[in-house]
Amino acid sequence: MTRPAAITVARLDGPAAEQAEADFTLVYADAFAEPPHCETADGVAAAFRRFRSRTRKGTFRAALARTTDGTPVGMAYGCPLGPRTDWWDGLTQPVPDDMRREDGHRTFGLMELAVRLPWRGHGIARRLHETLLDGIDAERVVLNVHPASEAAQAAYRSWGYRKVGEARPGAGAALHDVLVLDLRHTTA
Repeated sequence: MTRPAAITVARLDGPAAEQAEADFTLVYADAFAEPPHCETADGVAAAFRRFRSRTRKGTFRAALARTTDGTPVGMAYGCPLGPRTDWWDGLTQPVPDDMRREDGHRTFGLMELAVRLPWRGHGIARRLHETLLDGIDAERVVLNVHPASEAAQAAYRSWGYRKVGEARPGAGAALHDVLVLDLRHTTA
């Protein structure tokens, strides 16, 4: 594969991400069209019905990768889990109360991270991940990933994520692995 053109990765707040919703939608639709996801146009529309309400949360943050001509090639977004989140209730096996404890700052929920096929394998996902998480005030990051998404699984493991369980991220969804990245660092 040839080296892609220069890619910029920018962090966006909620209002800026809402303005770029079409770019996020394009990346999502393209990246998740292939197996194991096989996302349909209806599935993409359903996923993005919630996007604007998410962007309006003050804690929402996103990262968008584009070529120099503005073509969107990758995206990531998420926000901290709130104190009354039911996120941990979706796991197939209960997790300890200490893991479930949320205060609105402890855990950053990485909702989506995707790179379009022609631009994969060039470190763009890592750059999106780093840009998204740069400066967050959280102890950990949590995400769901399809177990058959081998490249994503390998990337997350290489970045320090560990599996803590399994969940179905939506009604009728396939079982996904739940991964956690500990952000607490000890200083020497």
